[in-house]
Amino acid sequence: MAAPTVYDVAEKANVSIATVSRVYRNPDTVREQTRDRVLAAARELGYVPSGNARGLASRTTGVLGLCFPDYADPELEDDDSEQTLYADEITRGMERAARRNGYALLIAASLAGGPESLVASVAGRVDGFAVLARTVATEDLELMSRRLPVVMIAGPREIDHLDHLEVANRDGEFELTTHLIADHGLRRLAFVGGGEDSPDARARFAGFQQALRAAELPVPSKPDARGDFTQAGGREATRRLLERGAPPQGLVFANDQMAIGGLDVLERRGVWVPRDMAVAGFDGIPLGRVVRPSLTTVTQPMRRLGEKAVELLVERLADPDREPRSEMLPVTQTWRASCGCPEPAPR
Repeated sequence: MAAPTVYDVAEKANVSIATVSRVYRNPDTVREQTRDRVLAAARELGYVPSGNARGLASRTTGVLGLCFPDYADPELEDDDSEQTLYADEITRGMERAARRNGYALLIAASLAGGPESLVASVAGRVDGFAVLARTVATEDLELMSRRLPVVMIAGPREIDHLDHLEVANRDGEFELTTHLIADHGLRRLAFVGGGEDSPDARARFAGFQQALRAAELPVPSKPDARGDFTQAGGREATRRLLERGAPPQGLVFANDQMAIGGLDVLERRGVWVPRDMAVAGFDGIPLGRVVRPSLTTVTQPMRRLGEKAVELLVERLADPDREPRSEMLPVTQTWRASCGCPEPAPR
């Protein structure tokens, strides 16, 4: 069956070919209602926009793509000192590996226009791309993977025929929580999760539950509070927990950004960390080293995720028929002052 063309989309959406082209090249010039109709027709037909003239002639662009949701804290945007966040580290890893392999990197980091805008802006301009979990809808990934190699980063494997990378979220959180219980004698722990649709946050909470169960402690069925993976979200979640009455002995956050926000609230409320309450995060972002007290965390290999994604894409471009791979990268424990430990090197 022939691949759908721009002519097919135009006919189905009852618009001109020029309008379809503008939807993909300059979407702000098209009325929202028309744009939505064109994108719906394209999705139904399985249409992916072609690349530029060079790509059409050579079948390659020399570019790899990366799509990720933007969890940056607006208050950090003007500070370049130690504010490197999770997606920044993955991007650095991809950039280095892409250069080594003779590729440039195209980044789509905003969800403002929805998944369709990411598909439109990236799919026709790259030879392959990596996408973080929850950035692009599963049906759109299926569509894009018909034309291009795709590597999924983080979360569970949703599409069997795509290459997939994740880290040991559950095991890492289990070991961290076990450390708080066994080595620091903490019994009343609270977990601050991410959004309900975050697979990484769910896996980390499952590790937290597993550690409580192994220690024969009460196991909550859901996180004690939720945030949005930003420092502001961590602050708000911490305020809500402190207002409920009897505070926990330790706060375990689903990521470092929220944990750092929580540390700020605890300091303002006169809660001494770790004497009054231990705090731990997950990710291992550089900022965790310089906050005070320094942050206990589970360090995941963020740059290595980016490098490995490029390696899988390059392999797939060289051998399109190879079997898809799913790999889990290990994490390390970094125990610091916020849980009551001295400053160690990463374990």
